[in-house]
Amino acid sequence: MTRTHWEATSLLARFQDVRSDTETLAAPLSPEDQTVQSMPDVSPTKWHRAHVTWFFETFVLSEVEQSFRPFQDKYWFLFNSYYEAVGPRYGRAERGFITRPGAHDVGIYRDNVDHRLQDLLSSLDGGTLDKITPTIELGFHHEQQHQELLLMDIKHVLSVNPLQPVYAGRPLAPSEPDRLGWVDVEGGLVEIGHAGPGFSFDNELPRHREWLEPYRIADRLVTNGEWLRFMADHGYQRPELWLSDGWARVGSEQWRAPFYWVELDGIWHEHTLNGTHPINPGLPATHVSHYEADAYATWAGKRLPTEAEWEHAVVADGQADEAATGNIADRETFHARPAGPATGHLRQVYGDCWEWTSSAYLPYPGFHPAEGAIGEYNGKFMSNQMVLRGGCALTPPGHNRLSYRNFFPPGSRWAMSGVRLADGGVPA
Repeated sequence: MTRTHWEATSLLARFQDVRSDTETLAAPLSPEDQTVQSMPDVSPTKWHRAHVTWFFETFVLSEVEQSFRPFQDKYWFLFNSYYEAVGPRYGRAERGFITRPGAHDVGIYRDNVDHRLQDLLSSLDGGTLDKITPTIELGFHHEQQHQELLLMDIKHVLSVNPLQPVYAGRPLAPSEPDRLGWVDVEGGLVEIGHAGPGFSFDNELPRHREWLEPYRIADRLVTNGEWLRFMADHGYQRPELWLSDGWARVGSEQWRAPFYWVELDGIWHEHTLNGTHPINPGLPATHVSHYEADAYATWAGKRLPTEAEWEHAVVADGQADEAATGNIADRETFHARPAGPATGHLRQVYGDCWEWTSSAYLPYPGFHPAEGAIGEYNGKFMSNQMVLRGGCALTPPGHNRLSYRNFFPPGSRWAMSGVRLADGGVPA
């Protein structure tokens, strides 16, 4: 087997794994489930399935396939997300209007592009393969991002259905939170950002140095039981705890609790992908905005860590290379789990909930987006967003890493986001 053939075979196997996982996640859903857009932030399941296919067709097949033609001309417009350099696109908030193509037709589209790309990989010379491999790898991770979004989005779709249907999974037995512990971190001149030869998004680069004062960071995430105490102390009614924009959202959207909490007969319940259940006190508080995370930290007399503090704390704690060991890709509960027994080290670093930081989503020093449409992937969003770290229970296997920078607007609540506290130090 030649080097080129081995690399093509390996790439093809990875391609097939990622593509099949998307279909596995969509399998429990009916065609009707896959068409609904329940709010502007949510995209229909079939749109996710089509868009990630469009990505491979647009950025790989169109570049190297001989006599390339799109599978369907209008798909080029319908399933473009935000790549202005590629051409016009259909409005994000109106994706639920796309009743056709249906979920079955999207499957035909996926099969067509899959077969074409498989044929392509089996016939390319080494030079062309080297040229397109980075884009294909970006496509893998792009599709995995959408696998996570697919689950977050269908969670909202099913939550507004009066029948409260279950997607999949089972609930955990009720548990109580243990005492919150703290890990001391020395700080100093530290390096953050992606290191090594493996994949990273461009926003994780370049690796650079930052100065950190000594600080402490909580050994686990804030729990539902602790959040209930925040609510009982009128946390959602006290403007002194909130950033100004956050307090405005509390009033305009009538926030009283985390996003998927609902009070039934005086008892708080939480909607999850495995059903709607009474609040489990030991589980991490999830689906809270940055505004809520910051207000909770203020109420607790603490603060949120910066992203540099978060990353350095994980390194200092010896967990830099353990991204696959947390509650990632939880296909049993599809939800965050309790922290487990205290160890003297950080718990829940990877998985369970994306953790809000106090850092605005900005370019690292020396950052330059790639040329062309691919350069629109991350850089154009570096405004009015906050950074989250660590992954969540819905993050696909092999997709998470220490330097991963997720980002959402500070008012976003539908993502699986939670809170880890920090104390001391001076924010970087």
